[in-house]
Amino acid sequence: MLQPEINFINEKIKFELKGKSRIKKWITGVIVKEKHEPGTICYVFCSDKYLVEINKKYLKHNYYTDIITFDYTESKAGKGNKRVISGDIFISIDRVKENALDLGTQFDNELRRVIIHGVLHLMGYSDKTKKGQNEMRQKEDIYIKHFH
Repeated sequence: MLQPEINFINEKIKFELKGKSRIKKWITGVIVKEKHEPGTICYVFCSDKYLVEINKKYLKHNYYTDIITFDYTESKAGKGNKRVISGDIFISIDRVKENALDLGTQFDNELRRVIIHGVLHLMGYSDKTKKGQNEMRQKEDIYIKHFH
């Protein structure tokens, strides 16, 4: 197995992610549980303003979102559906804070949901349909419980 590399960086915001090593172990555990290999994942924490510019530039969407995932995952030759999970995951801290308030949940819990949501996208899950959204929400709920 490759040595996983999970990085957390801030882009034009002040934000301190608590428990980085625990979060890295959790992300790695989720990937392994889903029968994939962790590769290089970079989380970029940013503002609404920064993320909407990414959204416009790369996806041609002009609206706020909490997360944008760029997937660099590769399939492993001869390993069935096993994939090396890699990508860049941009997360708007502004959106996560607002969503936590709207949903009546703790910021840290909503942030973990978004963090694992991005990983689920990298593993091939999609939320383009109602069925896909439900499947992703169930997976998020399961893996958030694994964190605790």
